[in-house]
Amino acid sequence: MTDLSVSKPRLLTRQFALVWALTFVTFFAAFQLFPTVPLRLRELGASLAESGRFMSLFTAGSALGALFTGPLGDRVGHRRLVVTCALLYAGFLAAYALMPVRWGFYLLAFPHGVVWSGLLTATLASLAHVLPEDRRADGMSLYGLASPGGVIFGPLLGMWIFQHWGFAPIGWYLALLFLLLGALGSILPKDHPHGRAEGFKWPDAVVLAPCMVLFCVALGYGALGSYTAQEGLALGMPLPSAFLSFMAVGMVLMRIAMVKRGFGKRPIRKLPGMLIGAFAGMALLAALPGGMARHMASALLYGAGYSMLHTLLNAKLLESVDPQRRGSAFGALLFAFDSGIGLGSFTLGWVIGHHGYRMGWALGALAMLAALPVALKLGRD
Repeated sequence: MTDLSVSKPRLLTRQFALVWALTFVTFFAAFQLFPTVPLRLRELGASLAESGRFMSLFTAGSALGALFTGPLGDRVGHRRLVVTCALLYAGFLAAYALMPVRWGFYLLAFPHGVVWSGLLTATLASLAHVLPEDRRADGMSLYGLASPGGVIFGPLLGMWIFQHWGFAPIGWYLALLFLLLGALGSILPKDHPHGRAEGFKWPDAVVLAPCMVLFCVALGYGALGSYTAQEGLALGMPLPSAFLSFMAVGMVLMRIAMVKRGFGKRPIRKLPGMLIGAFAGMALLAALPGGMARHMASALLYGAGYSMLHTLLNAKLLESVDPQRRGSAFGALLFAFDSGIGLGSFTLGWVIGHHGYRMGWALGALAMLAALPVALKLGRD
């Protein structure tokens, strides 16, 4: 007989809530910085095309750094790496608040990106310590509400502060926020570092296909953070950050729907459909007429598909990667994602600067289509 009294393991534990809160604060702070730094660079004399270079250098540092900070977390412990990176992140933010020339932003962007990679890979690897093994997809989806939750409110607050008081107050108060993040990190679940973890190693074959999908998606995503708010300002939209905020709303709605519906035994089978949804959203951003309504509608669709890409691929890695190399695997995934963001921000920024915003959005949508064959193969495997 089946024991009906046996229930599923709890997801909403104190430790899970702590990891969730750390991720929310991280993205809430970061998405105040990402849309406002390009505007600060414009104030300091940068052109429209040049204003995306900060994001290119930042994500280059994050991409390359992830190859090393991921294994470093496996070696020294993910809790220790979260605390260290949060404190260093606060130092970079304070430096931006004092920076009077744009070349200083470019100089700091690369090492700042390295620190960001350590914070993300260590937090995500810490999640493996608090999720029940047979509910990882459900847990990843619920955890995935943290980052879009931060993205909903971060750009709204960052743009409001920038328009009323300028950039410096953003840097100062975010520096204090990351000091708080470091304090929260000190009470993460204690992990067990593996002293013989490798400093660098080519990722296992199982990581390559997810990396390829995220790289293609990130090519278009890289331009969204730097240029959607600038397009909103150029069009005189009452809410210039509408795309970023409504993208996050789409992410939250999709995640809530998936938590209620469930993922089934093979969550990865949903990957191609989510990729097509994100492609459709970016294609609409390029093709629809108008301004505010176009940003809102395309962002909802893009966010709904985009958010689940990370959840499905991360859940796949949790299932298939050696626990002693989870930090390394997530580092490889972050390397692919941030490489795409940096390259997309630079190349699509050039296209936008010379041929207009819509051409940039169209090329970003085409880049996502290139990932569809790999996504279909992952869904069948």
